[in-house]
Amino acid sequence: MEKWYAEGLRFGCRSCGRCCGEAPGYVWLDDRELAEIAAFVGRPVAEFLQLYVQTLWRGKSLREKENYDCILLDGGRCLVYEVRPLQCRIWPFWPDNLRTPEAWQAAGRRCPGIGQGPLIAFEQIEGQRMEMAHE
Repeated sequence: MEKWYAEGLRFGCRSCGRCCGEAPGYVWLDDRELAEIAAFVGRPVAEFLQLYVQTLWRGKSLREKENYDCILLDGGRCLVYEVRPLQCRIWPFWPDNLRTPEAWQAAGRRCPGIGQGPLIAFEQIEGQRMEMAHE
C-alpha cells in the first residue's frame, strides 16, 4: 500500500520554537537521552531529574514552563539542541502528523516550516517515522 507522502514532503525548520512550546505537551526521555542531556548541561542525573523532569504514567518527560514552553527553551532556542531527544529531532515527521494529508496540514498550521524548504525524500521520512514508532 502506497503512503500518501510517497513523493516526499517539504520541510524547512524556521527556528521559531513553536514546536517546543505555546501548547501543552510532553517530551519523553529514555534513560540514555536523560544522561546525555544532564551531562550536556553539566548536572548530575539525579539533580537534572529533580529540576527539569517529571515522571508520569508513560515515563519521564521534560517539564514545561507556565506558558507551556519546554523548560529547556530559552528565547525561542533549545538549550540542548545538540543532544535533544529523538522526539524533538524527528519533528515534524511524527506518526500522528503523517497519518493523513489533513493531519499534515493541521500540523502545518502550527509549524511554518511544514510545506516549505527542501523536499524530504520518502525514505528519510519513513526512517524517522519508524524510529519514533519504536520508542
